[in-house]
Amino acid sequence: VACAGTTATPAPAPAPAPAATARPAVTGHAADVRFMQDMIAHHGQAIVMAALVPTHSARDDMKLLAQRIDVSQHSEIATMQQWLRDHGEMAPAPDADAMHAAMGHDMAGMAHDSAAMPLMPGMLTDAELARLGAARGAEFDRLFLQLMIRHHQGALSMVGDLFATPGAAQDPQVFSFASDVDTDQRAEIARMQALLATVGGAQ
Repeated sequence: VACAGTTATPAPAPAPAPAATARPAVTGHAADVRFMQDMIAHHGQAIVMAALVPTHSARDDMKLLAQRIDVSQHSEIATMQQWLRDHGEMAPAPDADAMHAAMGHDMAGMAHDSAAMPLMPGMLTDAELARLGAARGAEFDRLFLQLMIRHHQGALSMVGDLFATPGAAQDPQVFSFASDVDTDQRAEIARMQALLATVGGAQ
Protein backbone atom coordinates (compact mmCIF):
# COMPACT_ATOMS: atom_id res chain seq x y z
CA VAL A 1 0.00 0.00 0.00
CA ALA A 2 1.49 3.33 -1.03
CA CYS A 3 1.99 5.97 1.64
CA ALA A 4 -0.18 9.09 1.50
CA GLY A 5 1.27 11.84 -0.61
CA THR A 6 3.47 9.57 -2.69
CA THR A 7 3.02 8.51 -6.28
CA ALA A 8 3.98 5.00 -7.23
CA THR A 9 6.15 4.74 -10.32
CA PRO A 10 5.06 1.82 -12.50
CA ALA A 11 7.79 -0.72 -13.02
CA PRO A 12 8.73 -1.25 -16.66
CA ALA A 13 7.31 -4.40 -18.18
CA PRO A 14 9.79 -7.26 -18.42
CA ALA A 15 11.37 -8.02 -21.75
CA PRO A 16 9.85 -10.71 -23.95
CA ALA A 17 10.83 -14.24 -23.03
CA PRO A 18 14.18 -15.33 -24.47
CA ALA A 19 14.12 -17.99 -27.13
CA ALA A 20 14.13 -21.53 -25.83
CA THR A 21 17.34 -23.50 -26.16
CA ALA A 22 17.36 -25.31 -29.51
CA ARG A 23 17.90 -29.08 -29.30
CA PRO A 24 17.53 -31.99 -31.73
CA ALA A 25 13.93 -32.97 -32.36
CA VAL A 26 12.60 -36.16 -30.81
CA THR A 27 9.37 -38.08 -31.33
CA GLY A 28 7.23 -40.67 -29.59
CA HIS A 29 8.28 -41.89 -26.15
CA ALA A 30 11.50 -39.84 -26.28
CA ALA A 31 9.38 -36.70 -26.59
CA ASP A 32 7.37 -37.74 -23.53
CA VAL A 33 10.59 -38.22 -21.56
CA ARG A 34 12.00 -34.86 -22.62
CA PHE A 35 8.72 -33.13 -21.77
CA MET A 36 8.69 -34.58 -18.26
CA GLN A 37 12.35 -33.82 -17.61
CA ASP A 38 12.10 -30.29 -18.99
CA MET A 39 8.88 -29.54 -17.12
CA ILE A 40 10.53 -30.55 -13.84
CA ALA A 41 13.14 -27.82 -14.37
CA HIS A 42 10.42 -25.40 -15.49
CA HIS A 43 8.34 -26.08 -12.38
CA GLY A 44 11.44 -25.79 -10.21
CA GLN A 45 11.94 -22.21 -11.27
CA ALA A 46 8.31 -21.39 -10.46
CA ILE A 47 8.89 -22.76 -6.95
CA VAL A 48 11.93 -20.51 -6.57
CA MET A 49 9.91 -17.49 -7.67
CA ALA A 50 7.00 -18.33 -5.37
CA ALA A 51 9.36 -18.70 -2.40
CA LEU A 52 10.20 -15.00 -2.64
CA VAL A 53 6.63 -13.80 -2.14
CA PRO A 54 6.30 -14.12 1.67
CA THR A 55 9.28 -11.81 2.25
CA HIS A 56 8.95 -9.53 -0.78
CA SER A 57 5.20 -8.83 -0.91
CA ALA A 58 2.88 -7.35 1.72
CA ARG A 59 -0.30 -8.64 0.07
CA ASP A 60 -2.17 -11.61 1.49
CA ASP A 61 -3.64 -12.46 -1.93
CA MET A 62 -0.13 -12.64 -3.39
CA LYS A 63 0.97 -14.93 -0.57
CA LEU A 64 -2.03 -17.20 -1.13
CA LEU A 65 -1.25 -17.35 -4.86
CA ALA A 66 2.37 -18.25 -4.14
CA GLN A 67 1.29 -20.97 -1.73
CA ARG A 68 -0.99 -22.49 -4.35
CA ILE A 69 1.77 -22.40 -6.94
CA ASP A 70 4.25 -23.99 -4.56
CA VAL A 71 1.90 -26.84 -3.61
CA SER A 72 0.78 -27.58 -7.17
CA GLN A 73 4.28 -27.46 -8.66
CA HIS A 74 5.74 -29.73 -5.97
CA SER A 75 2.91 -32.22 -6.49
CA GLU A 76 3.35 -32.22 -10.26
CA ILE A 77 7.13 -32.60 -9.96
CA ALA A 78 6.60 -35.70 -7.81
CA THR A 79 4.23 -37.12 -10.43
CA MET A 80 6.71 -36.48 -13.25
CA GLN A 81 9.62 -37.96 -11.32
CA GLN A 82 7.62 -41.10 -10.55
CA TRP A 83 6.60 -41.52 -14.20
CA LEU A 84 10.23 -41.21 -15.28
CA ARG A 85 11.40 -43.74 -12.69
CA ASP A 86 8.62 -46.14 -13.69
CA HIS A 87 9.91 -46.00 -17.27
CA GLY A 88 13.57 -46.43 -16.38
CA GLU A 89 14.47 -42.85 -17.21
CA MET A 90 16.48 -40.28 -15.30
CA ALA A 91 14.25 -38.38 -12.88
CA PRO A 92 16.08 -35.09 -12.27
CA ALA A 93 15.67 -32.91 -9.23
CA PRO A 94 14.56 -29.35 -10.03
CA ASP A 95 17.55 -27.80 -8.20
CA ALA A 96 15.12 -25.41 -6.53
CA ASP A 97 16.97 -25.55 -3.21
CA ALA A 98 20.25 -24.41 -4.73
CA MET A 99 18.60 -21.63 -6.72
CA HIS A 100 16.58 -20.45 -3.75
CA ALA A 101 19.71 -20.30 -1.62
CA ALA A 102 21.39 -18.19 -4.28
CA MET A 103 18.45 -15.82 -4.53
CA GLY A 104 18.13 -15.43 -0.78
CA HIS A 105 21.75 -15.13 0.21
CA ASP A 106 24.12 -14.67 -2.72
CA MET A 107 22.72 -13.08 -5.85
CA ALA A 108 26.17 -13.25 -7.46
CA GLY A 109 26.06 -17.03 -7.23
CA MET A 110 22.82 -17.34 -9.13
CA ALA A 111 24.37 -17.60 -12.57
CA HIS A 112 26.38 -20.62 -11.50
CA ASP A 113 23.36 -22.38 -10.02
CA SER A 114 20.98 -21.75 -12.91
CA ALA A 115 23.45 -22.08 -15.78
CA ALA A 116 23.11 -25.86 -15.87
CA MET A 117 19.33 -25.64 -16.25
CA PRO A 118 18.14 -25.53 -19.88
CA LEU A 119 16.10 -22.48 -20.77
CA MET A 120 12.60 -23.60 -21.68
CA PRO A 121 9.78 -21.36 -22.96
CA GLY A 122 8.83 -18.61 -20.51
CA MET A 123 11.72 -19.25 -18.13
CA LEU A 124 13.53 -16.33 -16.53
CA THR A 125 17.11 -15.44 -17.29
CA ASP A 126 19.65 -14.92 -14.51
CA ALA A 127 19.23 -11.15 -14.87
CA GLU A 128 15.44 -11.40 -14.55
CA LEU A 129 15.73 -13.60 -11.47
CA ALA A 130 18.12 -11.10 -9.92
CA ARG A 131 15.78 -8.21 -10.73
CA LEU A 132 12.86 -10.05 -9.16
CA GLY A 133 14.87 -10.89 -6.07
CA ALA A 134 15.85 -7.24 -5.62
CA ALA A 135 12.29 -5.86 -5.93
CA ARG A 136 10.00 -5.23 -2.97
CA GLY A 137 6.38 -4.25 -2.32
CA ALA A 138 4.22 -3.10 -5.22
CA GLU A 139 7.16 -3.20 -7.63
CA PHE A 140 7.75 -6.84 -6.73
CA ASP A 141 4.06 -7.69 -7.06
CA ARG A 142 3.87 -6.26 -10.58
CA LEU A 143 7.08 -7.88 -11.73
CA PHE A 144 6.30 -11.24 -10.15
CA LEU A 145 2.88 -11.41 -11.80
CA GLN A 146 4.18 -10.32 -15.20
CA LEU A 147 7.01 -12.84 -15.11
CA MET A 148 4.94 -15.69 -13.68
CA ILE A 149 2.24 -15.16 -16.30
CA ARG A 150 4.94 -15.42 -18.97
CA HIS A 151 6.37 -18.48 -17.20
CA HIS A 152 2.97 -20.18 -17.20
CA GLN A 153 2.44 -19.28 -20.86
CA GLY A 154 5.72 -21.02 -21.54
CA ALA A 155 4.37 -24.17 -19.92
CA LEU A 156 1.36 -23.98 -22.23
CA SER A 157 3.75 -23.79 -25.18
CA MET A 158 5.55 -26.88 -23.93
CA VAL A 159 2.27 -28.79 -23.70
CA GLY A 160 1.30 -27.60 -27.17
CA ASP A 161 4.64 -28.71 -28.58
CA LEU A 162 4.22 -32.13 -26.97
CA PHE A 163 0.78 -32.64 -28.45
CA ALA A 164 2.04 -31.51 -31.87
CA THR A 165 4.93 -34.01 -31.85
CA PRO A 166 4.37 -37.19 -33.87
CA GLY A 167 3.79 -40.18 -31.62
CA ALA A 168 4.02 -38.19 -28.40
CA ALA A 169 1.53 -38.29 -25.51
CA GLN A 170 0.14 -41.66 -26.60
CA ASP A 171 0.73 -42.90 -23.06
CA PRO A 172 -2.60 -42.21 -21.29
CA GLN A 173 -0.80 -41.01 -18.16
CA VAL A 174 1.29 -38.51 -20.13
CA PHE A 175 -1.73 -37.26 -22.05
CA SER A 176 -3.79 -36.86 -18.87
CA PHE A 177 -0.97 -35.16 -16.99
CA ALA A 178 -0.14 -32.72 -19.79
CA SER A 179 -3.84 -31.90 -20.22
CA ASP A 180 -4.13 -31.18 -16.50
CA VAL A 181 -1.05 -28.94 -16.62
CA ASP A 182 -2.64 -27.00 -19.46
CA THR A 183 -5.92 -26.57 -17.57
CA ASP A 184 -4.26 -25.62 -14.28
CA GLN A 185 -1.83 -23.15 -15.85
CA ARG A 186 -4.65 -21.41 -17.74
CA ALA A 187 -6.64 -21.04 -14.52
CA GLU A 188 -3.65 -19.58 -12.69
CA ILE A 189 -2.92 -17.19 -15.55
CA ALA A 190 -6.48 -15.87 -15.27
CA ARG A 191 -6.07 -15.38 -11.51
CA MET A 192 -2.76 -13.61 -11.98
CA GLN A 193 -4.13 -11.34 -14.70
CA ALA A 194 -6.91 -10.30 -12.32
CA LEU A 195 -4.36 -9.61 -9.57
CA LEU A 196 -2.14 -7.69 -11.95
CA ALA A 197 -5.00 -5.35 -12.76
CA THR A 198 -5.21 -4.44 -9.06
CA VAL A 199 -1.53 -3.48 -8.83
CA GLY A 200 -1.48 -1.39 -12.00
CA GLY A 201 0.69 -3.66 -14.08
CA ALA A 202 0.58 -4.10 -17.85
CA GLN A 203 -0.83 -7.41 -19.03
